[in-house]
Amino acid sequence: MRSRFSRLAGVAVTALALLAAAVPSLAWAAGTSDRSSKPTIVLVHGAWADSSSWMPVIDRLRRDGYPVRAIANPLQGLTSDTAYVTSYLSTIAGPKVLVGHSYGGAVITNAATAVPDVKSLVYIAGFIPAAGETVGELAARSTPPLPLISTQVPDGTEVSLDPAQFRSAFAADLDATVAADLAVIQRPANTKAVTDASVTEGFRTIPSWDLVTRQDHAISPDLQRFMATRAHARVTEVDASHAVMLSRPGDVTKIIEQAAR
Repeated sequence: MRSRFSRLAGVAVTALALLAAAVPSLAWAAGTSDRSSKPTIVLVHGAWADSSSWMPVIDRLRRDGYPVRAIANPLQGLTSDTAYVTSYLSTIAGPKVLVGHSYGGAVITNAATAVPDVKSLVYIAGFIPAAGETVGELAARSTPPLPLISTQVPDGTEVSLDPAQFRSAFAADLDATVAADLAVIQRPANTKAVTDASVTEGFRTIPSWDLVTRQDHAISPDLQRFMATRAHARVTEVDASHAVMLSRPGDVTKIIEQAAR
């Protein structure tokens, strides 16, 4: 009898040990499930920037458990850029939140309805063109005009911001050295980015959020408010320059996560 109880006790101890070993795995699986249930945040930069401009925001989103993708916007024209971004969006399974800064806002507006599961749109100091409208037409309503330098290239004309005025026009609330570095590495945009007409109004069927930058010298705050109101976006305002994702990444992350929830 004693031998039988010993065997039963041994079986119980073994079962408890296996259960204890499984608990961390179950906890990890639960955490993974929670993480995977969150939508993928897709970040699209605008002119005179690149995907690295999102790094402070990416760090915060990943820390909060969101999967993130930052797509390199070619800046070669609204029609071709929309097709390019759409091709990458089609590879991302599950719900998505599209975030566009500046000209990137026009791109996500046109790409949003071309793929399934776009949950919301977030405009960060972004252009929100209506169908038939060009970014150039909207930009003309923003004063004063930007200090642009044109360069002829094989596929037309590209424009960049005058490095000497980059900080005042784009990043007035950033350290002077950081702004100077950004001026050096800025990516020019083909003029077709502002002359191609917008085709699709993603904001008509997809909930939208908008972060308006009150100290913006690239897109005037009044123009941002006009576009946000027209798009029926949920608006937050912040005292920041056009480079808000670098100067106020916490505010940018906050509005993205509001849209994601």
